[in-house]
Amino acid sequence: MTETTTATGELANPTDEELTALDAWWRANNYLTVAQIYLKSNVLLQQPLRPDDIKPRLLGHWGTSPGQSFVYAHMNRLIQHTGQSAIYLSGPGHGGPALVAAGYLEGTYSEIYPEVSLDSDGLTRLCRQFSTPGGIPSHVSVTTPGSIHEGGELGYVLVHAFGAVFDNPDLLAVAIVGDGEAETGPLSGSWKGISFLNPEHDGAVLPVLHLNDGKIASPTVLGRKPPEQVRDLFTGYGYDVIEVEGDDLPGMHHRFAAALAEAYGKIKAIQDAARGGGWDGEMPTWPMIVLRTPKGWTGPKEVDGRMIEGTWRAHQVPLSGVRENPEHLQMLEEWLRSYGPDELFPGGKPSDEILANNPEGDLRMSANPAANGGLLTKDLELRPFADYGIEVPSPAATRFENTRVLGAMMADIYRDNPDTFRLYCPDETNSNRLGAVFDASDRAFMERITPDDEKLSRNGRVMEVLSEHSCQGWLEGYNLTGRHGLFATYESFAMVSASMTVQHAKWLEEANHLSWRAKVPSLNILLTSTTWRNDHNGFSHQGPGLINVVLNMRAAVARVYLPPDANCLLSVADHCFRSKSYVNVIAIDKQPHLQYLTIDEATEHCAKGAGIWDWAGNDDGSKKPDIVLACAGDVPTAETVAAAQLLKEWVPDLTLRVVNVVDLMTLPRQKDHPHGMSESEFAALFTEDVDVLFAFHGYHGAIHKLVHGRPIADRFHVRGFIEQGTTTTPFDMTVLNEMSRYQLVVDVLNNTKATPAGAQELREYCAQMLEKHHRYVREHLEDMPEVKDWVLKPTS
Repeated sequence: MTETTTATGELANPTDEELTALDAWWRANNYLTVAQIYLKSNVLLQQPLRPDDIKPRLLGHWGTSPGQSFVYAHMNRLIQHTGQSAIYLSGPGHGGPALVAAGYLEGTYSEIYPEVSLDSDGLTRLCRQFSTPGGIPSHVSVTTPGSIHEGGELGYVLVHAFGAVFDNPDLLAVAIVGDGEAETGPLSGSWKGISFLNPEHDGAVLPVLHLNDGKIASPTVLGRKPPEQVRDLFTGYGYDVIEVEGDDLPGMHHRFAAALAEAYGKIKAIQDAARGGGWDGEMPTWPMIVLRTPKGWTGPKEVDGRMIEGTWRAHQVPLSGVRENPEHLQMLEEWLRSYGPDELFPGGKPSDEILANNPEGDLRMSANPAANGGLLTKDLELRPFADYGIEVPSPAATRFENTRVLGAMMADIYRDNPDTFRLYCPDETNSNRLGAVFDASDRAFMERITPDDEKLSRNGRVMEVLSEHSCQGWLEGYNLTGRHGLFATYESFAMVSASMTVQHAKWLEEANHLSWRAKVPSLNILLTSTTWRNDHNGFSHQGPGLINVVLNMRAAVARVYLPPDANCLLSVADHCFRSKSYVNVIAIDKQPHLQYLTIDEATEHCAKGAGIWDWAGNDDGSKKPDIVLACAGDVPTAETVAAAQLLKEWVPDLTLRVVNVVDLMTLPRQKDHPHGMSESEFAALFTEDVDVLFAFHGYHGAIHKLVHGRPIADRFHVRGFIEQGTTTTPFDMTVLNEMSRYQLVVDVLNNTKATPAGAQELREYCAQMLEKHHRYVREHLEDMPEVKDWVLKPTS
């Protein structure tokens, strides 16, 4: 008999002492959950409840909490028996009071927050702070020890759980999936995570589908489906379905202990075979548990003639108006006393029975270092990024596919960091010119592999699945447990998971205020196949909206970079891979683009974030320029440089300055963003009063937002994407959105106060070229040579 078999056998059959500890811990958690929702004083009911003991605003969610704490209690016992390192992710994170109570009962909460002590005063503070001003949120938020997943926005628990265990062979992530959450699109797609989970070098995810048949105001789909259909659904996904149902005690403790032991035994058997040489390479059948308990289990069964327990009415606060309704107040007191608070908290402290169900030290799920991943983070081994630089003999004279250098860089990151870095991409790695990573690693895939497949293997660590939610969620879980990576996606479809980006940023923002939360690797998002070069796919693929989303985040975490060429991309990527606790967005296209700076020039330029390109303009510094031409992004930069060349040729008396911006966050004032330029630095680039024509990669309003508060901000005239697009040529996209070189030239002539000789002739030339372009693309189905083959003429 193996050690695992012995351990799981004992786990399946709790002793009387263990049952006592299990039940005491669970009752204590239920008591604290109810007390947090309702009470601000008299939290141990040392006197009869009075209206003044009740919070004026009752906020929180009861319905899911007892089921979640039930699983938590049993996981504690499993950890005691096996020494398994585990974290607990609450999909229905609105069960926050249960997870806060768990951390308190385990002692972790008081270690982190000493004022919430393990005594009656600490209990009062614990309850009073919940969901009140100056206190803590009602969800399993960043303030909750042991949490890497708030669950406020439903749908992401499984992807975070899978991300947490990739390259984490000793970790078990227990993911509670609420049946309301199971109705979301992201969650429905998340079950496929097992198709990418390698038992040899990854940890395991144990999904617990918690069916209590109720969401806020109606039943759930899976809760109402016949059990055999639910079983067939998840069997079809590839899971070994273990079912537990009921509300009888101690029967449910016995049945769930057996189910958990069975699931754990199957997980260990899969891992032991894979790591011991007995694995045949076939896709494992991982276990999951379907747990059916009443919504609001152990709470009021009926209130004012309406059924509560087991219905959607138990979702939030089952007893309302407690301060005004003496009958409800009496029911609340009876409810609380049903758990036996005098027995559970003698002298205000958790009883010995409760403490007996707690693991020790870092094995406590609320104290597991993986749930505070910054503690485990190791900096990436990064080779000098200049090693991947390309030769640029002169500015704007050669073209190159910018993202190829990033692929080469990441291939070496894979080689040098074999278990702390992964690329996540929705089936677009080659499309996005990042295919060099396949020289270092195959794609991960655990399903059937055929001879026609390429770069696909069980041991691959490049993550491709056609779901932005899964890719980004996997990376978030990977980051939050201390590892590094990149999420690469077509720019327009970054909006599919944009809400995830917002939620992750909120987590990082709040973590900045908690000294005990260690910094984690940044969430790095590469936007390629961009708006301006998705001319072949059409309007559906043209949308730079994520930039605006990130610009609305707090300055402490938001970063947006628009490198104009390959060498600048290398400098930016190196910086992002080294950074901690930011959301870094890098937007750059994959198609051949003009190259501007040598690797040394790019390094200096990116370090500043913005700079004057003397070679592109004719501003020698002897006098104030007549106009400033600014640009941010690869296509806007190309059009700006080409426009400047036209202006220099046709109206040489016009003094023209060209400014390129790589780091968008240099544009705000220093008091608005830590990357912001000082007033003198900003004036040195843009002057204090000269008009600025700004060609921008995204929506024009973003630049106006960023330069708000700068001297005479309305002198900035921005040209960017204005929601004009179709299946057309690359240059036609700039024409449709009024950002072509010819339109920029006319804008310059219209906005400068100077009246240079030759201006009218240049206007007419630009109009003629736009008309020629219109005819040419319709006749030849490609851009005219004057544009397609344009390079900057060398300076004589």
